Amino acid sequence: MQASTLTSIALPLSLALIMIGMGMSLVTDDFRRVLRYPRAVSVGLVGQLLLLPLLAFGLVWLFVVSPLLAVGFMIIAACPGGVTSNLFSHLARGDVALSVTLTAVTSLVTVFTIPLVVNGALLAFGQEGAAFQLPVLKTILQVALITLLPVAIGMFIRARAPGFAQRSQGTVKVVSMLFLALLIVMIVLKEQAMIMANLSSLGPLVLGLNIATMALGWLIARGSGLDDRQAISIVIEVGIQNGTLAIVIATALLQNAAMAIPAVIYSLLMFATAGAVVGWRNWTARSAAAPAAGA
Repeated sequence: MQASTLTSIALPLSLALIMIGMGMSLVTDDFRRVLRYPRAVSVGLVGQLLLLPLLAFGLVWLFVVSPLLAVGFMIIAACPGGVTSNLFSHLARGDVALSVTLTAVTSLVTVFTIPLVVNGALLAFGQEGAAFQLPVLKTILQVALITLLPVAIGMFIRARAPGFAQRSQGTVKVVSMLFLALLIVMIVLKEQAMIMANLSSLGPLVLGLNIATMALGWLIARGSGLDDRQAISIVIEVGIQNGTLAIVIATALLQNAAMAIPAVIYSLLMFATAGAVVGWRNWTARSAAAPAAGA
């Protein structure tokens, strides 16, 4: 994809808006919680930053897809979710404080991990003779500008005008979701031939990655002694990815729309699986409450 208003302006601005909204939901105590709940946070970070990229790499290595789509697969795996995961964690009766803490920490850490994962994917799956690569230091600065800086602005707004920030959070979330939906629609329309050509092969891989990571997240969390609420938040955190950031990296930084296709498909499917988790949690809660009410 050649540079255009969409890739050079609309995409980064929409991501910045989403990250400002995320920053408005954070306070410095969200970062301090790492010290108070190190085990839960460590399990969540392992699931997001290690387990998910490793599973993604294994799937595209075993089930060969085109090099561009393989790189795109790794890009979405390298971009943990933001405020959307916090919302789903709340709806699924999870530990929202843990979810918010993981969001806060990964927003810092992924500035450095994303260039490493993406460059590794470019080296591993790049076509013979392909010379494109993300310059690590430049990419760290670019990712920081479109993620950390807006988060810092959002946190500053929250600190200076907490009432305004809390009143605006719902609106910002809705606008952010609409932006993401609009971006997905625009990319689908522009690349519909390639998406349809690869949907049958890539769709099952994306869904398999999503479900397998969520299942393993639950097993690791429960095996580490975390309670149900903490475990379900980790399930949501490893299942929900930042599709907008992945699309920005593919289209604005790498300038390749084909690499955005896995992110588009993942963004559509992850809401279905996260919604299923929410439905299951609420159904089990009602089922548990029914005998108590009849006693």
